[in-house]
Parts: sequence; structure tokens; C-alpha cells
Amino acid sequence: MPRSGGAFFFNMKVGFVNIFGKPNAGKSTLLNALMGEKMAIVSHKVQTTRHRIKAILNEKEYQIILSDTPGIIDPKYKLHEKMMQAVKGSLEDADVALLIADAREAVEESHEIFQKLRLKAPVIVILNKSDAVKEEGAIEKAKAFFEGQPYCKEVVIISALRNKGIDELLQRILFYLPEGEPFYDSDDISDMPTRFFVGELVREKIFLLYQEELPYHTTVLVQEFKEKTTLIKITADIIVQRDTQKGIILGEGGKMIKQLGTLARKDIEEFLGSKVFLELYVKVRPKWRDSDLFLKEYGY
Repeated sequence: MPRSGGAFFFNMKVGFVNIFGKPNAGKSTLLNALMGEKMAIVSHKVQTTRHRIKAILNEKEYQIILSDTPGIIDPKYKLHEKMMQAVKGSLEDADVALLIADAREAVEESHEIFQKLRLKAPVIVILNKSDAVKEEGAIEKAKAFFEGQPYCKEVVIISALRNKGIDELLQRILFYLPEGEPFYDSDDISDMPTRFFVGELVREKIFLLYQEELPYHTTVLVQEFKEKTTLIKITADIIVQRDTQKGIILGEGGKMIKQLGTLARKDIEEFLGSKVFLELYVKVRPKWRDSDLFLKEYGY
């Protein structure tokens, strides 16, 4: 997926910088903050991210391939297994690893996950959501704890949502990155197709509008993406597991799916920089989360 960019310098810093952590630690928000634009969908609900999303930060002096990964969980069905495979792949190719923890939570919760990763790459531990910490001295204690762990090179304190500490973090990433030749063209911002991001923006609104477990039973498949003279026509299927879920997505008289379409269309238009005609359909696919065939069709 291209955007305009300049020529590269020789001896530039290049590498894969992969983000790991518990669900809802702020991985996607951090990716967006580092990129300076929305690349990954965000939600207050856990397990919003299902794919490894690579975003390419291009400047003349460096090319950083950032990876947002699903939150680390114990798999309960095949979709979860696919999500954890994406995490495993990110562990293997990281040049720098960002281990992100919610600064409001007990350090032991993230530490238990971090030490199991057994990363060979330099590790920066990130204490996120620092602006929301009320207890005096809590951040200093957490920083000291992680600085004492053998897997940690250093600790950076940020608020990804408030864009605080992001410039400092970027400089520390560049310190550890090796020099090399770029992997991608200077006008690429992701290795994922535009259709993927369109589907993700629809799925984000499902997390926003619908309650409890419904978003976790849902995925989105973009069936049509046609660029016309004055607009882009997009048709997408919302996949659910049961007829009752279909009814909830549609809402009484189609009220909910209209609201969903309106919110998603606005974000898609902003993302694509073009007028969009969006059609949404709801389809029932029983137990799709445990079907290798369906998971492959839906891009997992």
C-alpha cells in the first residue's frame, strides 16, 4: 500500500520492530502513534487485533517495519491458534522488541508473559498509560522492577493515547536498530492490501456498537472494491455464527446496520481520501472460528 516518499540514504537504520504484550495494553494505539496515522483499529475491548499488521515508517535516515501483534492469550479455538501463530512469527524476525505493559497494572502480570517470550533481540520495556497512574511513585517502582530483569535493555515511559514519550521511544528504537538496505520501497506504508484495512475499519465499528461477546463471533470480508470516476464502491460481508447474532447486527428495521455503515463509511473515506459507497450484508457461517476452510477464506 503506497504513499509518497523520498529517496533513501546509504547506511540507513533498517529493521523489524515488533510489539508484544497482554490484550489491551495499548499495542495498536502505540503503532498508530509511531506511524503518525491510524493503521491499526483500536477498541476498549480486549483481543481486537487478530492479525500481525506491518506498518512501514519511512524516512531518509531509516526504515522501521513496525508490527502490531494480537494480545498474548491461551488459545480456546482455531482462530486463537492462528492469532498466536502470528505472535510466534513476530518473535522470530524481530530486530528490536517492544514489550508494552499497562503502567496501572501489577508488574507481575506482564512480567510473566515477557519472560516466557525468550527474545533474542534487544528489548525495550514500555510502560504505557502513564498519564492514568494515580499512585505516587508507582511508575518509578515499575521502571526499577523491569530494569532489573535480564530480558530488558531499558524502560521507556509513555502515553500512546496522549502521544507523550513517543519521540524519545523512537530515538531509543533507532539506537538498537542495525544498519542495512531497505526491505520496502520508500512509498510503501504496509504490506497489507487496502481491502484489509477497509474490512478492519468495519470490524472496529462492530466492537464500538455491539455489546459483550458479539464482536468476538464476528469477522468482515470485503467482496468488492471498485474505483469509479467519482467514488469507490465497496461491498462487504459481516460474518456471524448464529441467526440470532444476524438479527442483532441488523437491529430492528435495519437500524443498527445503517448506523454501523454510516460510521464505517466516514472512517473509510478519511482513510482512502475518497468518497465511498458502502454496502454491508450479514451472513451466517456456523462455527467459522473453528473451521480451517472458513479461516483461510477470511484471511487468517
